[in-house]
Amino acid sequence: MATEVSFYEAVGGEETFRRLVHRFYQGVAEDPLLRPLYPEEDLGPAEERFRLFLIQYWGGPGTYSERRGHPRLRMRHVPFTVGVAERDAWLGHMRDALDELALPEQADAMLWDYLVRAAASLVNTD
Repeated sequence: MATEVSFYEAVGGEETFRRLVHRFYQGVAEDPLLRPLYPEEDLGPAEERFRLFLIQYWGGPGTYSERRGHPRLRMRHVPFTVGVAERDAWLGHMRDALDELALPEQADAMLWDYLVRAAASLVNTD
């Protein structure tokens, strides 16, 4: 009997998402455009929230919703000015992080497509 494997499991589970998000936030920490969008002095809590969100979205445990409720992605980002420059910088750091994972081509493409769409949906200013 075959069982379906989630994307989360297929790409390596929590460790893969931990590496992806940690590498992403290393870039954000040094980015003069993006760093001001993260008001907490320590990026650790933001890193954890994002990691848990991605894990849940891609078929892993629902810890994000257990702790924070419905993701409400756009609503949670409304207080921050996100323009095309911020979107592009965010995607640049995410692309670097994703490249370091060296996922299989199809998995990389699926994850990247989602990230591009999610980043575009958060743009709230010209």
